Amino acid sequence: MAKLWCLLCTITLLQLSKLVISKRELTTPPPLPVLPLPSFSQLKWQERELIMFLHFGVNTFTDSEWGTGHENPAVFNPAGLNANQWVNVAAEAGFSLVILTAKHHDGFCLWPSKYTDHSVASSPWKNGRGDVVQELVKAAGAHGGVDVGLYLSPWDRHDRRYGHDLQYNEYYLAQLQELLHKYGKVREIWFDGAKGSNVPNMSYYFSEWFSMVKELQSSINIFSDAGPDVRWVGNEMGFAGSTCWSTINKTSLSIGNGSIVNYLNAGDPKGTDWLPAECDVSIRKGWFWHKSESPKRLSMLLDIYYKSVGRNCVLLFNVPPNSTGLISENDVQRLREFRAAIDTIFSTNLAENCFVKASSQRGGKGGGFGPEGCWWDYSRAQEATQT
Repeated sequence: MAKLWCLLCTITLLQLSKLVISKRELTTPPPLPVLPLPSFSQLKWQERELIMFLHFGVNTFTDSEWGTGHENPAVFNPAGLNANQWVNVAAEAGFSLVILTAKHHDGFCLWPSKYTDHSVASSPWKNGRGDVVQELVKAAGAHGGVDVGLYLSPWDRHDRRYGHDLQYNEYYLAQLQELLHKYGKVREIWFDGAKGSNVPNMSYYFSEWFSMVKELQSSINIFSDAGPDVRWVGNEMGFAGSTCWSTINKTSLSIGNGSIVNYLNAGDPKGTDWLPAECDVSIRKGWFWHKSESPKRLSMLLDIYYKSVGRNCVLLFNVPPNSTGLISENDVQRLREFRAAIDTIFSTNLAENCFVKASSQRGGKGGGFGPEGCWWDYSRAQEATQT
């Protein structure tokens, strides 16, 4: 009897295991991803919504937008510079990343570069021992909730190597290496093709620049007209197209090409590359601080927010420090108003307690790609929006 009972149990277990195996075999395999998909760094960038730009340099002291490159470093003397104030203002207004113009078109460097004497080392500020980049990095590190990005202008109106392809590209690469090696984690590096008329012909080795950047800091996001991680939106008004796709065809892009601004502004629903847009605009009329200027009206700032963040982009908002080395109080006040307005307008989550259903879903029912997964898993939500 015991033997018969054991035999029956064995047969039953075999039948159950067949059912389990059969059921496993019938389970729909996970679907292949719908390409292109964002990288982890691009997703983290998108979640920021707001980034602060800090245009600061000799132009701040000469009432200029584009310096000539002939400025005497002695004009740079921000006696009250306080990078902690910059970071605190940014954090209070909801900015989690600040990008500093380490070098603008005039060629003046806000760090003591060993490759040029046209820098803070030749200024009276802190008796030539100051380092604005280091001050910002230190302040951001002390705060803990704000990251740092840098802009290094390709166009250099001061350096005599500009116009000589090999010599200047070697110089530029050396400065890039300095910045990315000396100052810790840099979350975004900014490149553009801006330059004036009647300037020497110059070929930038963008491919080599980008390769070295990724070699030194693999998780950094590189911004330019053509990416490779973040693209320009095509204007400096802060407005994206009424529909602005994160996808685009990189093969159609080139840095400094004015004929593609409309394509950059809208993106491409059939694009083969994930390259989201960043909308840059200044809180004032100019990019550098000018005593005669005031911040834009709150209504204008909100309109910019709706037409950038509200259109699937990140807003890069320039707030220039003044000649004392502080963000001006009227700019600080306008940012407080802006933050308060955003918090009030979006205080109620209209999607909360709403019911979402789908007529069909990738991977079949229970495959993990239904609407129930879109609200709590950001990466899965991003993938679901492409189906």
